[in-house]
Amino acid sequence: MLNQKDVLSTIEMIDQQHLDIRTITMGISLLDCCDPDPKRACEKIYDKITKYAENLVKTGEDIEREFGIPIVHKRISVTPMALVAGASDTEDYAPFALAMDRAARTCGVNFIGGYSALVQKGMTRADEKLIRSIPEALASTEFVCSSVNVGSTRAGINMDAVALMGRIVKETAAKTAAQDGLGCAKLVIFCNAVEDNPFMAGAFHGVGEAERVINVGVSGPGVVCNALKAVRGQPFDVVAETVKKTAFRVTRMGQLVAQEASRRLDTPFGIVDLSLAPTPAIGDSVARILEEMGLETCGTHGTTAALALLNDAVKKGGVMASSSVGGLSGAFIPVSEDEGMIAAARSGTLTVDKLEAMTCVCSVGLDMIAVPGDTSADTISAIIADEAAIGMVNCKTTAVRLLPAPGKKVGDTIEMGGLLGSAPVMPVHTESSADFIARGGRIPAPLHSLKN
Repeated sequence: MLNQKDVLSTIEMIDQQHLDIRTITMGISLLDCCDPDPKRACEKIYDKITKYAENLVKTGEDIEREFGIPIVHKRISVTPMALVAGASDTEDYAPFALAMDRAARTCGVNFIGGYSALVQKGMTRADEKLIRSIPEALASTEFVCSSVNVGSTRAGINMDAVALMGRIVKETAAKTAAQDGLGCAKLVIFCNAVEDNPFMAGAFHGVGEAERVINVGVSGPGVVCNALKAVRGQPFDVVAETVKKTAFRVTRMGQLVAQEASRRLDTPFGIVDLSLAPTPAIGDSVARILEEMGLETCGTHGTTAALALLNDAVKKGGVMASSSVGGLSGAFIPVSEDEGMIAAARSGTLTVDKLEAMTCVCSVGLDMIAVPGDTSADTISAIIADEAAIGMVNCKTTAVRLLPAPGKKVGDTIEMGGLLGSAPVMPVHTESSADFIARGGRIPAPLHSLKN
C-alpha cells in the first residue's frame, strides 16, 4: 500500500528528476486496408487511422492533467507499409507515406511509425519499392518514421539489403540537407526488430499483434541517477539492487497510465516498455548514471561493464512491476539526445568504436550519431553490418541510426531541436569496406539459432 513517503517521493521524481511517460503509442493493424487501387488503399489507411486514434491525444492530455504525470508524446504505429502497399498496382509508394502523414496531422500525434519493411531473409518487390522510396517519403512528410529490419538470429543478415540501406541513408541525408540531414533521424535499420516497440523511429505494429493495442514507453534516467547518489562507494550488488527498486517504481507508474489509457480508449493494453531514454535536458542522461557509478567520463574503460549492470537491473526491476513488459526495455544510448554523451563525444572520450562495444550489452544500438557528410555509403553499410552481427549472434535487438550531415566535418555540430537534440560530428574509419559490401548475399544465421 502507498504511504505518504511514497507519494511525496513520486512527486519529487516528476518535478525534479525528469520522470515522465515518454510516449503512449497506439498500434493499428492496416492489413485490411490492402487494395489493388493505390488511391483507394491510401483512403482506407487514412480513414482507419483517424477513426481508431481520434481520441488518443485528448485521452493522453486528460490522464496527464488528472494524474499529474507528464506524458511527453502521443504516437501511432502501423503495420509495416510494405505489406499493405504490396497489394496495390503502383510503382510509387510515396502516397502511402503522405496518407500516414495526413492521418498523423489530423490526429495531432507527434510521430507515426511503420513506413517499414522486414527483409531479414530477402526482399519482395514491394519491400524493395518501399525501401527505395524512403528518401522521398521522409523528405516530403513531417511525422512519418521509417524502419527496415535487415537481419535476425533465425535468418542471418541480408547483405544485399545492408548495401542498399547504406545508399538510402545517404540519399535521405541529401534530400533533407537543408535541415542537416534530419530525415536520417527518422530512419532506423534493425536486426531482430520487435513487434511491440512504442519508441520512434523504430515502432511498427507487428503482424502478430491485435487489431489495435496501447503500448506505453516510460523513461527516468534522472530518477536512477539520483537514487545512485545515495549509495556512492557501495559495492555493485547495492548499486544493482538500487537500480532494480527504482525501475520497479517507475514501471508501476507506466502500468497505471497504460491501463487507464487502455480503458478510456477501449483498446487492449499491450506492453510497458521500460527504457531509460534520455533527453538533451540536464539531469536526464544515461551517461551521467554511468559516471555516477564511478567513471570520470562516459566512454572510458569500465563503461561497458557499468552499462551491462544498468541494463540488466532495469529489466529485472521492471519485469516485476508490470503484467506485460515488452518492447526494448533497457537503456538507450542515443548520442544527440543525451547531454552527458554529447559532452563525452566532444571531449573525444566517447568514440563510435566504444559505442559499438556498449551496444553489446544495452538496448538497441548505434543511435543518433552524427558522422561526416562525406562518409561513403559503403562505410555506412559496413557499420550497419557490424551492428547487425552483434544482434544476430547475441540474440538481441540492435539498430543503427546514423546522421551523415551534408557538408559537415568532424568537430562540427548539427542541431535538430526538441527531443532529437544536437550532435557533434564524430569520426569514422576512412579505410574502405567497399569490396566487403560488394559481395552481397546473406551472412548465415549462427549455429545457436537452431533451437528446435
